[in-house]
Amino acid sequence: MSVLSRVSAMATTTMTTMLINPLSKPPLQSYSLSNFPKFRPFSLSFSSSSPSTSSDTCRLTQATKNTVDVLLNGVSDKSLIEEIKHILEMANRASLRREILHTDFLTPPTLNEAMAVMSKLADVNAISNGGYPEAERCRLSVGHAEILNTLPDTVAALSITGNFGFQPPSHGDFLGSILGTGIAREKLGDIILQGEKGAQVLIVPELADYIISSLDKVGNVPVSCTLLPLEELKAEPPRFKIFKTVESSLRVDAIASAGFKISRSKFSELISKRDVRINWSTVTKNGATLKTGDIVSVSGQGRLKIGEINTTKRGRYAVELMRYL
Repeated sequence: MSVLSRVSAMATTTMTTMLINPLSKPPLQSYSLSNFPKFRPFSLSFSSSSPSTSSDTCRLTQATKNTVDVLLNGVSDKSLIEEIKHILEMANRASLRREILHTDFLTPPTLNEAMAVMSKLADVNAISNGGYPEAERCRLSVGHAEILNTLPDTVAALSITGNFGFQPPSHGDFLGSILGTGIAREKLGDIILQGEKGAQVLIVPELADYIISSLDKVGNVPVSCTLLPLEELKAEPPRFKIFKTVESSLRVDAIASAGFKISRSKFSELISKRDVRINWSTVTKNGATLKTGDIVSVSGQGRLKIGEINTTKRGRYAVELMRYL
């Protein structure tokens, strides 16, 4: 049976657990729902070699398109439509062939949207893996629920060491040097800085040996690369600056502008430019409201976590804010 054979006619299910939350994200996310109304079974790929079946093929094409449109209508960030469509096609192939397929490393917004769409499918599991629980860039594995029930081995770790005592390189230094070997960005996961010791890097397993043999410098510093067991990754816990603000509403433009120390008018401009995200979904309206646990990210500004919210005697909101450092 096709992976998209049963889809909710009303795609109202929303993600209630943040997929990429350094404080609360579990090691893996897996979804398999089966209590949705049925669509007519179909495949996203088919052939029409027989002229006698051309009319049936045409009807099947329209059914496929309509059902995919239902799923894609739930994607809040329309710039990610093509990526999500590709993942849906991959999931359909994996289910039909009873195999497990894997994406490259996905950015947090893409992963969030993909998992939300996948939660509406029946007979399929989707598991994310970035190498460690707090990973931001993760690979997504998809397959029939009967065969995809454990965390796949889809991520390798490398330790990059060198004499960085004088000036530890930045995240950008490591990223630029690794991409300089010729690999694509989507083949690379998180880069965990280790100060003067170097960095630990997550990568697709099939390119680990290539990086070990190809990467000889980061900046002007000679380096060596070795395979690292995932259980030996040393990701530092996130650091915060914690403070409070009192506002008349829980609107994102009120709370987050205080958290990032910028004016509400400037913050509204950032929303208009699609530079603001709540839980990795792009914000399009100033009036979007926040709740405890939400993470607001702003391009070029960083991230802000919403902590405890209390109501004052005057009916205002005292909000704890945690600014990522």
